[in-house]
Amino acid sequence: MKRFFLVISLISFLSSCVPLRIALNIEDYKIVKGKRFRRGLPKKDLFIFEDPKRADEFFHYVHTKFDLKGTYVDINVPFQINGNQYFFSFYETDIPDKTINLVPLVADALLSSAEMGPMFEEVHESRNGNYYIAIEAYDENGENCLSQNYVLRKEVIAYLSQLKQEYLNTSNYNEVVFKN
Repeated sequence: MKRFFLVISLISFLSSCVPLRIALNIEDYKIVKGKRFRRGLPKKDLFIFEDPKRADEFFHYVHTKFDLKGTYVDINVPFQINGNQYFFSFYETDIPDKTINLVPLVADALLSSAEMGPMFEEVHESRNGNYYIAIEAYDENGENCLSQNYVLRKEVIAYLSQLKQEYLNTSNYNEVVFKN
């Protein structure tokens, strides 16, 4: 009986994947420092949400909604709240899940000891994860509108939240032109 449990335990251990990194799930949005969220993002406070759509979809949405004529779509996008002029820049980024698959690793070790080359190197690790849109908002003076001490922070967050909802709920971005 002990051997049976030992064999079952060994099989379940070898057939499992060991997670090394798990991507963050964001329900609605988060306001965090970009550098703390993902290396390569600015050190400023950013409005970050998960992007379930394909790559560059947010780019096409912003291009269509703000009628930017293809120039500088991802930086200095102007918008207004109560007559005040603001700008936003956005970054598309991902955080991949990373796991180690033990079965191919053990199989390659056995093949190596039999003087055969490794056959499963490409599946030792598997990667998939979540994609995110990170938005930086600032006023005409270049002041970060998402920082804790910005006076109209709540209004800017409400606008960005509405923008996010419109993006996620719209499949044909030409519809957005008629809503403007």
